[in-house]
Amino acid sequence: MDSPKPFLTEIFHQVVDLGDDRALCAGFERQQWRSDQLADHVLEWLPEFALKHSELEDLSHSNAMKLIRRAAKTVYQSEKYEKRGEFGEIMLHIAMRQLYDTLPAISKIFYKTSANETVKGFDAVHVVRGESGLELWVGETKFYRCLKSAIRDVVSEIVDHLETDYLRSEFIFIANKVDPSWPEAEALNALIDQSSSIDEVFSSMCIPVLLTYESPATSGSTKIDQKYLEEIENELTSEFARLRTSLCEKYKGKYQEDFGITLHVLVIPLADKDSFIQSLDKKLKGLQA
Repeated sequence: MDSPKPFLTEIFHQVVDLGDDRALCAGFERQQWRSDQLADHVLEWLPEFALKHSELEDLSHSNAMKLIRRAAKTVYQSEKYEKRGEFGEIMLHIAMRQLYDTLPAISKIFYKTSANETVKGFDAVHVVRGESGLELWVGETKFYRCLKSAIRDVVSEIVDHLETDYLRSEFIFIANKVDPSWPEAEALNALIDQSSSIDEVFSSMCIPVLLTYESPATSGSTKIDQKYLEEIENELTSEFARLRTSLCEKYKGKYQEDFGITLHVLVIPLADKDSFIQSLDKKLKGLQA
């Protein structure tokens, strides 16, 4: 599947047991954090994020604007955009595709029954075709200003979303929304079928987590240099560890078993969230018009 050219720069990466931790940066231009350019890049992914596989296959010069406008309208059509999470979901989608070459199964947008509805459930459902079969990647995101708050909330959400009854219900919704023309539809439906043991699904599951926060290092820098990289590492190293420790403790406390699922933690530091979401909202509404 063709994708937009990579834009985000990886500025931190460490491999840990059962996954890895990464930080991605939009970079700088003329000594300013590239807020508008990142917003442009996010919207370049909108068709893949918001259209069905069959619609993407049929996309051509004759219907491109019609489908892109429709995709833009499915995100939201509200003046109250400050606390909406759809842009975090698109950024999670981007990071998964750029870093891990996943294949998107369905978008959370497909769960909506009205344009401005806020829906629950996993924030991304992708797959990866591995040597041992199909891996299910179900993602969570928190598009926040405060990293500590993002970690607190995402840990609770992951633990809740791994409840057996919750997973069973979520898998029914996923199966009902998968485009039959998508090449991996049959394999995914077989993996999450109600007759399959949750233990089998866990053995083939990864959880990518994307968090944003307003970063003092990013707002105080003008370029990606060694000083900036060291400051980002100082900001994030202990927070990555805190997230993983908190998740393992909370999961074991609830289920009396160790957390044994591969976890990919992805962080995008922002210089100024307000200016970024204002730019995103303006560009999105331009596409809707």
